[in-house]
Amino acid sequence: MSLAKKLGLLGFVCVAVASCDDSGQIASRANSDGFQAKYVASRTALETGKYDKALKGYARLLEESGPHEPRIRLEYAHVLLRSNAFAKAANQAKVLASQEDGAARAAALSVQGTAEHEMALAALRNGASGPEPKALLKSALAALSEVVKKHPHMDPVGSLAKRKAAIEAQLK
Repeated sequence: MSLAKKLGLLGFVCVAVASCDDSGQIASRANSDGFQAKYVASRTALETGKYDKALKGYARLLEESGPHEPRIRLEYAHVLLRSNAFAKAANQAKVLASQEDGAARAAALSVQGTAEHEMALAALRNGASGPEPKALLKSALAALSEVVKKHPHMDPVGSLAKRKAAIEAQLK
């Protein structure tokens, strides 16, 4: 992945996570079950680029997340995206997008659209043609179009809009 793509992805992740930030609520959860410590460790691993550790931590947190499940699932999807596990990231984001609305849905759609676009690009680089890459591109376009149209504040530097434009060009 090029430096520009990595920076765009990093900007997107920061905006998406910040847009539905309830980390203060999570951090204030009673520590009797160790959830807070596990969350802080997983979040720190995500923020410092230790994705293997973050993946394991968030996977465990999902099992006990209770009312924080949407936030934990979103962060887990971000880690998957940052780890180039695009199919898994898209699947986690789809689950969340189907259950949420507003900013939480938009953040999930941002992950989904980005992951699907990266999957399509990888398929095209590997010589794939036909319905699979095109279906991924169309799904990514639909997801990103919704975010850009309904939640433009979630794309302050225009990285999602640029990705959307690139997908539109690829579909022509």
